[in-house]
Amino acid sequence: MAPQTLSRPHRSYHWSGLKGFGTTAKATSLAIALTFPGMAFAEVLVSHGVSTFGELKYPPDFRHFDYVNPDAPRGGTMSFRGTGASQTFDSLNPFILKGEPAQGLTLLYDSLLSGSADEPDSAYGLLAETIEYPADRSWVIFNMRSDATFSDGEPVTADDVVFTYEVLLEKGAPSYKIILRDIESVEALGEHRVRFTFREEAPKKDLPALAGGLSILPEHYYESFPFEESTLEPPVGSGPYVVDRVDPGKSIRYCRRPDYWGDDLPVNVGVNNFDCYVYEYFADNNASFEALKVGQYLFHQEFYSALWATAYNFPAIDNGWVVRDEIPDARPSGTQGFWFNLRRQKFQDPRLREAIGLMFNFEWTNETLFYGAYERTDSFWENTADLQAEGVPEGDELAILEEFRDELPPEIFTEPAWSPPVMTSRQLDRGALRQATALLDEAGWTVGENGMRQNAEGVTLKIDFVDDNSSFERVMNPYVQNLRRLGIDASYRQIDPAQMQQRLEDFDFDLVPGRFSMSLSPSLELRQLFSSEAAETPGSANYTGLADPVVDALIEEVISADSRDELVPRVRALDRVLRIKQIWVPNWYSGVYRVAYWDVFGRPDVQPPYARGDAFWWFDQEKFDALKAQGALR
Repeated sequence: MAPQTLSRPHRSYHWSGLKGFGTTAKATSLAIALTFPGMAFAEVLVSHGVSTFGELKYPPDFRHFDYVNPDAPRGGTMSFRGTGASQTFDSLNPFILKGEPAQGLTLLYDSLLSGSADEPDSAYGLLAETIEYPADRSWVIFNMRSDATFSDGEPVTADDVVFTYEVLLEKGAPSYKIILRDIESVEALGEHRVRFTFREEAPKKDLPALAGGLSILPEHYYESFPFEESTLEPPVGSGPYVVDRVDPGKSIRYCRRPDYWGDDLPVNVGVNNFDCYVYEYFADNNASFEALKVGQYLFHQEFYSALWATAYNFPAIDNGWVVRDEIPDARPSGTQGFWFNLRRQKFQDPRLREAIGLMFNFEWTNETLFYGAYERTDSFWENTADLQAEGVPEGDELAILEEFRDELPPEIFTEPAWSPPVMTSRQLDRGALRQATALLDEAGWTVGENGMRQNAEGVTLKIDFVDDNSSFERVMNPYVQNLRRLGIDASYRQIDPAQMQQRLEDFDFDLVPGRFSMSLSPSLELRQLFSSEAAETPGSANYTGLADPVVDALIEEVISADSRDELVPRVRALDRVLRIKQIWVPNWYSGVYRVAYWDVFGRPDVQPPYARGDAFWWFDQEKFDALKAQGALR
């Protein structure tokens, strides 16, 4: 799923392990008694899907999701601009740390379960026809479809599921050790029947969906191909598409498998409507925008508010050939900001972090650079009605925080959840400057003879911002100027994408821009973002290096919630604690996708709330031919 609308695309993560869009409603499940060696009789649910909190929207006999067109024609090509941590790619292996993988590789792989785009936390059978699990979810069995095959014609079996788990744990990116840590074992019970057993002490409500969300890999293929190598060799998968053409670093084309086994499954009806998907890569944003104007690629999500406000007046727009649209997004709007690297000793002092944050003037930035397009982010679950902390803690949230009272700042109990101050429309807010000055003086960073802040040992306070996107310079330069007015020796430097990727993996930065797209049902992914374990795991998403026992405990509280009523106050408590720690300088958000696309597509009547929705569009040949006849497209 593409990132949320922002002023720029940047290292965005959407936490959904499921193929599709993580999601929920009433499942008709059969309770039966099964016996396993060493186990007593237990009531076991047999179902066509699973939801984190119990109910599925779609019944066992559902024909398709409500937001698709089941009669959508198939054909044509959908094309995008390739984005990612780098402006290029050098690998078709997305499962290891080495290399920069191409976009779109999820098209090659199927998982046991598939999410829906109109529920927050449900999944339905894909490779698995049914699943079995006890009420305590201590294990799950997937009964796989016997007709599923990989793209080379080999069958998908339970042994492939076991292999996937083992190879990801042994040779995959280090983060898999965090992701898979609650799986105790995976066992093939037959050719098409596989069981996951979970650690006894682990919270288990999400684990069946976690297991069901793994992209299943072919064991036979990796018997002759080294899994741990970065490669541009097209891999084998069981999904609906295969790699058709690779122009290394420039473009990649995926086309439909003519023998795809799963076309008629309910989760696939009205989906996979294009014959091919193409991702075109460009050296910079200007080049990609010019390419959009002439139809070199057909669908574009705009992340730059200045362009959205001023540049969409080119001839293809005026002629009605390109549609400019804003699609509502009901997901949390993401945690975009400048992330402190707490592994650096100087950032251990929260007063220093607060002072640095005070020098970012969102109000001026929004008015001057963004044409008023955004709101200020203050919560890690911004744009949600119930998950972000508000006011002073009370009720269940207060009870959760009380357990950690001795380890938390006293003001967390007496003051509203921390939010950045509202500033004036001048680039440098004088009140913020005075407050930041006092904080740095108090922290022992005083102004030296050279006008720069120094500590008692005479070490100058330096901050180095690095980034790989030239378009962000207009935001960073005024911020750096404000920091220098405060006496901080701040600098902004653009580096190439390969360097940037390596620095992120090695945590080699002071502050870094980044964004994480949070879940409506937060759970296991929080360990990757904020846990002590992830802090020292190379390539993890814990950019800040946050290693805090209270945060660790609250993460586990969230993961162990057995109902939404339990989940909500626990997430609010975590949000409140994260915010007061000021591990980032929060940026901005918008609750819409800003998109522009050549008018050659059909769209379903229903827009799903938790997806951009273009995965359910189709190619309209008549529209394409009409534009071609007018000379709009080649």
